[in-house]
Parts: sequence; structure tokens; C-alpha cells
Amino acid sequence: MDLSDGRTAHLIDLGAADGGALLDRIAAELPAASDAVTGFWGPQWPRSVTVVVAGSGEQFAVLAGGGADVAATTTAQRITFSPAAAAMTGHDLRIVLRHELFHYAARAQTAADAPVWLTEGVADYVGRPPTPPPPVPGEGSVPTAAELGTAGPQRSAAYDRAWSFATYIADTYGEPALRELYLAAGGHGHRGAAAAVRDSLGVEWSDVLTGWRQWRPDGAR
Repeated sequence: MDLSDGRTAHLIDLGAADGGALLDRIAAELPAASDAVTGFWGPQWPRSVTVVVAGSGEQFAVLAGGGADVAATTTAQRITFSPAAAAMTGHDLRIVLRHELFHYAARAQTAADAPVWLTEGVADYVGRPPTPPPPVPGEGSVPTAAELGTAGPQRSAAYDRAWSFATYIADTYGEPALRELYLAAGGHGHRGAAAAVRDSLGVEWSDVLTGWRQWRPDGAR
């Protein structure tokens, strides 16, 4: 399908029971998802997007490395949805698609060892609706890779903290600064978080953490 920004989306059903219907829903969301990603990241990302719905949970695990608790994964070649994503609400599917499409757009400029709190937090910032994130505990810290990779309530809370941190940066310093931080802390040849924050935001890591912990968002983007 052709998107309004000139990109082309290739939608592939590998035989899931509800794969065709899921792809129809994805197709309906793709134009706005593409606009959301471009609005944050800029237009310089791949002109062709491939979205695949795996035929089974087992195939999803083999092709995409996704477990039963994962709706979709992204590689440089494609975004792959689990067939179980057919049961998602429209709201949740919209978030997942935008989240994964950001990963797809940023993939070429993201280092393999980029901090997961950064890559997932920014993807959630792009993917989630413009509403305030939940408050951060007084001694809250950016989540570890282990917290973000563990199934269950802990993982959901970790994603909320990553999203909150990214939203705080955008709200306090502006979206261009969040993009700059993403590249400084997660791009190829990136520096550590403290140096990246100093270079991109002009403040110290400790000051950012303190500001984030004290931040009480009262509105949305």
C-alpha cells in the first residue's frame, strides 16, 4: 500500500487464522503511525516498510524471537506481529505499531549496544498517546535492561519509567533535545549517558535525574 508521505508498505500474512483482519487494522493505522514517526524523527528513514503477521506463535518465536508476552518485534528488514496481536484493542494496537515503526525508522542510526531504557523510552514516547505518564517514585531511576526484559508487572512498570523519562526530557528541553540525546547516548559511537546528557542537554546526569524525580506533568504534548 502507498502511504501519504510517499512511502510504500508491504503487508504480508503468513497464514494466521485472523492474519488478514489484523493486517487490515494495521493498514488503517499505518498512515497516522508514519506521520507520528516522521513528526518526531524527521523524514530520513526507509521509504519501504514491511509488516508481517506470523502464522503461529511458534513461527513468531522462530522468525522474530518473540515470546508469548510480546505483540511485535522489529529488525532492519521488517516489523513482525504475533498472531495473538489480533486480540488487541484498537488503542493498544495503535501504540504497538507506532512504537515498532519508530524502532524501524531509527534502526540504521541506533547502535547495537544502545541503552535499552533510551531506545524503549523514546519508542514509547512516540507510540503512546499524548497523556501524562504516571508519577516517578522519589528515588526512581531509569530501568535496567533486565527490568525491561522480564515478563510481568515489573516489566510494565519499567516501561512506564522509561516512557516517563523520555517524556520529561521532551517536556523540559524540547523534542529536538530528546532526538539529540537519543543519538548521543544510543547512536553509533555513542558516549555514556552522563557524557551524552552533558553534550546534548548542557546539564549533568544527576541534575536530570533530580529534575525527573521532582517533575509532575500536568498535561500532554
